[in-house]
Amino acid sequence: MAVQINPSILSADFARLAEEAKAVQGADWLHVDVMDNHFVPNLTLGVPVVESLARATDTPLDCHLMIEDPDRWAPQYVEAGASSVTFHVEAAAAPVRLAREIRAKGARASMALKPATPIEPFEDLLPELDMLLIMTVEPGFGGQAFLDIMLPKIRRTRELIDKHGLQLWLQVDGGVSASTIERCADAGADVFVAGSAVYGAKDPAEAVRALRTQAEAATARATWACDH
Repeated sequence: MAVQINPSILSADFARLAEEAKAVQGADWLHVDVMDNHFVPNLTLGVPVVESLARATDTPLDCHLMIEDPDRWAPQYVEAGASSVTFHVEAAAAPVRLAREIRAKGARASMALKPATPIEPFEDLLPELDMLLIMTVEPGFGGQAFLDIMLPKIRRTRELIDKHGLQLWLQVDGGVSASTIERCADAGADVFVAGSAVYGAKDPAEAVRALRTQAEAATARATWACDH
């Protein structure tokens, strides 16, 4: 599967979001972290900003909802212009119904798991999804150190995806950088969210290209990719 790099605007300058979106030319998606100060201890942005950002860029928006009651709010992000919407399974009351509603509205449906949430109980849900997000830090704040203990979970998730023959994207988010992206790709991830590693670079677009090159090289060597 093709490697995808999704810069996280959580690390961008919120006063210049339209310019910051253009600064990552060549990115596959813009990753938009929505936090409500309830599900996670941070408050970021909501539907109006997503609407404005969708009008300001041609890069599709990948909205990661770290919020309570995503069953109620997630469809509004599709209507606001998001092309992919991720909800947390820990917060969703009816994840299958929600995934189907997101898809019915025309967006890709994605489910996220916090570090302590195992993948195995949700194996039967995987066919309802377009992407699964493994958090590689505790959600809530950017700039955290990558949790190496998540690598086995990424491997197990990739094994389950392959077991069922699914065309399911496997995304990682948290501490993804030049020093960690190859390990994530080797474990089975193919979609990479990078915040400070991109927006903290002198040339964000070049940072995207460099991360892609690293991930593609690691994927080419990975045993899981060789089986496809």
